[in-house]
Amino acid sequence: MKSRPTVLIADLFGTEFFPIADEFQMLKYVYIASNAWFLAMFLYSPILDKEVEGEYEDQKEPFIIPGCRSLRPHEVFDAMLDRNNQQYHELIRTGIEIPLSDGILLNIWEDLELTTLAALRDESLLGQVAKVPIYTVGPLRRSIGSTSSTSQLFEWLDKQPNESVIYVSFGSGGSLSHEQIIELAWGLELSQHKFIWVVRPPATKGADAAFFTVGSGENDVSEYLPEGFLSRTHKLGIVVPMWAPQVDILSHDSVGGFLSHCGWNSTIESSPVQ
Repeated sequence: MKSRPTVLIADLFGTEFFPIADEFQMLKYVYIASNAWFLAMFLYSPILDKEVEGEYEDQKEPFIIPGCRSLRPHEVFDAMLDRNNQQYHELIRTGIEIPLSDGILLNIWEDLELTTLAALRDESLLGQVAKVPIYTVGPLRRSIGSTSSTSQLFEWLDKQPNESVIYVSFGSGGSLSHEQIIELAWGLELSQHKFIWVVRPPATKGADAAFFTVGSGENDVSEYLPEGFLSRTHKLGIVVPMWAPQVDILSHDSVGGFLSHCGWNSTIESSPVQ
């Protein structure tokens, strides 16, 4: 290489590479694709690990997060529900390693979470845990080029009245069981509202496991939709297997509603601040 890299930017799963950055005398930053409250919980998890005895869900009182709203026991991360689980130990390790960076990049804008950001920057509150500067760099979104299939989708949208279409998508990992997909299909059909529905194979091993099967080529959505659904609704809406250009769809004048799992990327992409 003619020039050496000067900065390493890692996500939550990349803090193990910090020693490499140190070896090459590189600055190291952690990019958090979620919000400030998520970061606050993550950074404070090692403190809770020391203070809380037994399982978190069994506690009677809310957990106090300095400068933030209190956290009820059932609101902890899924990985914190079993303290003997390897995922829990990885979460605690990551919470300890994030403050070893030179700074944290958050995919939000300043006015979105003023109170939590203030707590993270105040050394008398969560700043004593964060320890490093926090920069708001959002909202960040990916720009995807059009394909023939998406062109047909937008040709259909262009023909619909303003704010008449509901967009339905439950995240890149998918989290619906087969029974939930069936019920959602019946709901859309009986509503007689225009729709675009991004359908993924049903989750059989929980929402987290679905991430490992994304892109596995299971595009025959008729296998897990009600019999005859596609033929009965072909004038009413469009079913898209696996993936759709979400930002562009949500920006279209014909789209008036978004049925979502409320993941952070979807929240950001549905925001008018773009």
